[in-house]
Amino acid sequence: MADDTLIHNDTDTITQAPHRLIASNRVEGTAVYNRAGEKLGRIENFMVDKISGRSEYAVMSFGGFLGLGDDHHPIPWSKLTYDTDKGGYMVDLDREKLTNGPKYRAGEEPAFDRDYDRRVYDYYGVTYSW
Repeated sequence: MADDTLIHNDTDTITQAPHRLIASNRVEGTAVYNRAGEKLGRIENFMVDKISGRSEYAVMSFGGFLGLGDDHHPIPWSKLTYDTDKGGYMVDLDREKLTNGPKYRAGEEPAFDRDYDRRVYDYYGVTYSW
């Protein structure tokens, strides 16, 4: 999704590197793939700590038909890696792990408190960042 920028390195060759920052509206809708290259879903939105400004987790949607009935699956941001070749995010998770993880329906958002955060982080084996 991010545009590539041509840069010069010390040997005067031109390489491509993605921009370091991306607007939130460009993250939303970005595809999410597993390591096998299978598209698992897309980023619905992401949750940002109001005080620190740090992204806590991405909310991935999948499971519905043509965008209807999708479940929303929060995934700790540290589990995502941006792949410039795919133009999307990679996760080292399979569909079954995601399906069985914490989720909610659109319009039925959970209380995004530390108890909920712990449940998400524990499920994915991620150390708390707070």
